[in-house]
Amino acid sequence: MRNYKTPRSLFVWVMTLLSGACLVITLIPLFAVMIYVTIKGFNRLNLDLFTQLPPSAGMQGGGIANAIAGTLIMVGIAAAISVPIGVFGAVYLSEFSSIHVARWIRFATNVLSGVPSIIVGIFAYGIIVLTTKQFSAFAGGVALSVLMLPIVVRTTDEALQIVPPDVRWASVGVGASNYQTVLRVVLPAALPAIITGLTLAIARAAGETAPLIFTALFTFFWPQGLFEPAPSLAVLVYNFASVPYASQQELAWAASLILVLLVLLTSILARWATRKSIY
Repeated sequence: MRNYKTPRSLFVWVMTLLSGACLVITLIPLFAVMIYVTIKGFNRLNLDLFTQLPPSAGMQGGGIANAIAGTLIMVGIAAAISVPIGVFGAVYLSEFSSIHVARWIRFATNVLSGVPSIIVGIFAYGIIVLTTKQFSAFAGGVALSVLMLPIVVRTTDEALQIVPPDVRWASVGVGASNYQTVLRVVLPAALPAIITGLTLAIARAAGETAPLIFTALFTFFWPQGLFEPAPSLAVLVYNFASVPYASQQELAWAASLILVLLVLLTSILARWATRKSIY
């Protein structure tokens, strides 16, 4: 039986209890948000929600099918831009760059990750929307890719750094080049952590509203193309949550629930795909 009379044992017991209490406090907002959103949005979960377009002001029924499609399109564009650049940039940063260069790149990445999303939206508006004179899904995807990029770089860089040096030495010892070692040994070993980071980046992009207001705007119709205004779940929630019509407010809660479920499903699939590790 453990003796709690000594100061050391008492200190360990108190700190363990305090850590557990802090963990519970940390989880309370997560479960509170999920439960509240589920209660408010569950009533509108039906087939119409996933197949119909949003209703006009004051009208009943409708769905958010176009917003789901627009969100998937813009997040897909953002992932297609940010994932290759971020992963290969992190590989160079971790495996091939000098210490001084890596230090400055990591500093710049940290600065970029702290830039408010509305600033990124204004940047994409000035670079793409004003140039093309058109709000578009492509502009929204570019804005989201800028937000995703520092997350992808940081998580991939950290994932590569935790791969033991012995793995690299063993690969080089059997005659593999540095590039072969990185592509065939280091990256597969770090893949679970990398995919977890990509999941975080996708979750961040899917829930952003401000950049899409400046770039993709919104439409009540299906996405017409990459260079046309596109709907999104986040902007739909922003638009419908503040209107005085109960039907559209219910759609806003349902869209919030769908957005949470999409992020949750992405996380579960990522965990399932990377459940087996080399170690």
